[in-house]
Amino acid sequence: LLWRGDVDGAIAILNNIDSKKIRNNEKIKQLIDYLNRMRFYIPCYALRKALGLRNSSNRGEKANDIIVAKRQKHNGMSWSREGSSSLAFITCLRKNGELNEWLHNKTISFKLVPIKKKAA
Repeated sequence: LLWRGDVDGAIAILNNIDSKKIRNNEKIKQLIDYLNRMRFYIPCYALRKALGLRNSSNRGEKANDIIVAKRQKHNGMSWSREGSSSLAFITCLRKNGELNEWLHNKTISFKLVPIKKKAA
């Protein structure tokens, strides 16, 4: 169901599981709460696949790791979690050409920009 982006369907199935067959009912409640909180961030993976879009976050996670590592790890710095997140956020805004818009208007365009391929 989540492959198709059907969060309500997934929650309905979780709500209909016989509680006698579950070791820890609190875990089901936590999962339902999580799905409700994250519903707007759960994509329709089937549609993304049909459109030829990635269904993996590994490129984004690696890019974030490189951005943070380049600034922090290689300079022998120790940062707080908030500082690391802020640095990654600002660096990504700058790399995506969104920094001025964010600084002046606190908005991000989320426009789809074609990737420029390097000449072979």
